[in-house]
Amino acid sequence: MEKSINAVSRRTMMRGAALGLLATPALVGKGLAQGAVNWRVQSHWPKASSSFTASLGVMAADLERRTEGAFKMTLLGDGEFAKGPDIYNIVRRGVVPMGTISPSYIQDHAQAASFMYGIPGTLRESWEMQHVIKNLGVEALVNEDLMGQGTMILAEKVLPTELALTRDIKSAADFRGLKIRSSGTMLDYLALAGAAPQFVPGGELYQALSSGVVDGAHWGAAVGAKSMSLWEVCKFHVKPPIAQTTDAYVVNLDALNGLADDMRQTFLDTVESRFFRRSVEYVHAEAIALTRGRQEDALQVITLPEDVLELLSAASVKVMETEAAKGERAAKAADIYRGLMADMGYI
Repeated sequence: MEKSINAVSRRTMMRGAALGLLATPALVGKGLAQGAVNWRVQSHWPKASSSFTASLGVMAADLERRTEGAFKMTLLGDGEFAKGPDIYNIVRRGVVPMGTISPSYIQDHAQAASFMYGIPGTLRESWEMQHVIKNLGVEALVNEDLMGQGTMILAEKVLPTELALTRDIKSAADFRGLKIRSSGTMLDYLALAGAAPQFVPGGELYQALSSGVVDGAHWGAAVGAKSMSLWEVCKFHVKPPIAQTTDAYVVNLDALNGLADDMRQTFLDTVESRFFRRSVEYVHAEAIALTRGRQEDALQVITLPEDVLELLSAASVKVMETEAAKGERAAKAADIYRGLMADMGYI
């Protein structure tokens, strides 16, 4: 059985974009004969988040349809069993077979996790991040570490990271000391540029903003901000994105291994094909959300001043260097980024 996991996992990690063109057949044979499966999935998204329904909910419905009802999921909102970084640990221990996370939550578990999360100030377009994650091998590098811990990560979608702020920023002085909810490499990035970032779980974010604990946040970009009602408090939305990033599924390998071969393959194919579809959907959804924000929330879209952008640019270089130094797999991930950035003329 271990052989089947490794073969499926490696094959899945290498297929990349081509898989999105394949139709997954309805589950037949051993999977149905073995009986129904119902996985509990602990999400890092609150149920109010658009991704809880439009990402996780749609994937679960798609999987159930493709397996003719044999594979169901019970979806748990942020904090029902665990929240934030604790989700990885309960999946690793087998408390639940699957969760959704930000790759920023597993930086201590995988050298290249920050590159799957996204290095701020580097890649500019959604397709670039999709290519890096699936086709050029960053996801596979992360799984080289995670599979030894009994887990596997599968990117769920690419999305931009943008700041929503309670006040306008006119200069570096305004930016300095700004309390911003953040996570992962973005914490280091914003701190190096002079802000005062801190981590706040999704379920506590609105209260933290409305009470003044933080002055701004990123929860994805426009879609995330609108779905979490952040624009009720934060009337200034910053463009362009500070990074392209990913959300992800993390799976317990014992649970995955316990599935019949055809059911396991259908699960992997469903997640992989949804990644590309959802990433493209998200680009469209971002434009819609920003338009509605202007119309319904009196939102102002701002660009950071040049002196702040210079601070952020210098911070990006330092973050890349720090992350690349974490080990051989991190260095390979950094080379993947730099190669694409050179091809695009960014460096």
